[in-house]
Amino acid sequence: MSHSLTRADFCRLSLTGLLGAACQQKPSAEPPAKAGPAPVASAADTATAGAKAQTSTQRKLGATGEMVSMLGLGGAHIGKKEKLSDDEAIKLMRDAVEGGITFFDNCWDYNDGLSEERMGKALRDGFRQRVFLMTKLDGRTAKAANAQLEQSLKRLQTDRIDMVQVHEVIRMSDPERSFAPDGIMGALQAAKKAGKLRYIGFTGHKDPDIHLAMLEAAKKAGFQFDAVQLPLNVMDAHYKSFEAKVLPVLEQRGIGVLGMKSMGSGDILKAGVVKAEECLRYALSLPTSVVITGIDSREVLEQDLKLMRDFVPYTGKEREALLARTAPAAAKGEHELFKTSDKYDGTAKNPKWLETAEL
Repeated sequence: MSHSLTRADFCRLSLTGLLGAACQQKPSAEPPAKAGPAPVASAADTATAGAKAQTSTQRKLGATGEMVSMLGLGGAHIGKKEKLSDDEAIKLMRDAVEGGITFFDNCWDYNDGLSEERMGKALRDGFRQRVFLMTKLDGRTAKAANAQLEQSLKRLQTDRIDMVQVHEVIRMSDPERSFAPDGIMGALQAAKKAGKLRYIGFTGHKDPDIHLAMLEAAKKAGFQFDAVQLPLNVMDAHYKSFEAKVLPVLEQRGIGVLGMKSMGSGDILKAGVVKAEECLRYALSLPTSVVITGIDSREVLEQDLKLMRDFVPYTGKEREALLARTAPAAAKGEHELFKTSDKYDGTAKNPKWLETAEL
């Protein structure tokens, strides 16, 4: 089988958009001691220096002490019934673990729960102990979050999830709602104390200012997230840039970086100014802990594994040239539809997910 990556294959690789975390070691029974925060650095500095320090297949997950693989398996693709049968999905997940992709991404709402169900089956027979498992919750109230968490634990067939994230922080009202007395953040911290989860993060794709507001709300509450998921790609640098505004803050505070939308689910490629290989290499060259990709075939899995083995980060000059080339097409965000439209806003299309555990 050829190891070259076609444009279509790369589109599938990043259809979930996520750039997240995978663990090669067994999760420890107790969270390791926190390391000190990273020194203050600009996004441009960390893009070069940070990536050079992370050229192996494993990277640090912020200050958690965890080591995670640079590529992770996305939960959305693995639950697509029209693409994979249960047996095929389980086989792909287990082969991914054997190949070194051991961070598994998921979400309570992916494919009406089928993604978590399939992942739970794949993690039987000792595979759970070899994986850093992450899922996301949509509920903004403690009641909704607790109900969704119990469903996720059952589907994933585990009594503890390594990381749980507040999903789709895409409204400026989300930080206040999340940290309200009856909000999801209190529920997650209580669940952590109860041993149902180990680390806490949040994800969003709409506006860097919303991410900053969520980080500020956490600071006021005396809380620090273990990881944050955000879009990082060749066009983001030019429009409502998460790389420019949020990435330096995460680096300064020692928060794990889970990048996503390296190709905007294929929308960025439609601009015709950048190749798929350049998109993924750019995202991996940033100081991300992991890049989460969609794996829906044997060929894609093999290509992912080859990417991990062969990855070389961009030099400063290569990065500058690529950003200069993409600047005109990126200026208005028309190819980053996750910022400028509701195309990828699952909780906007299903607002009940914010309040209930009903799919």
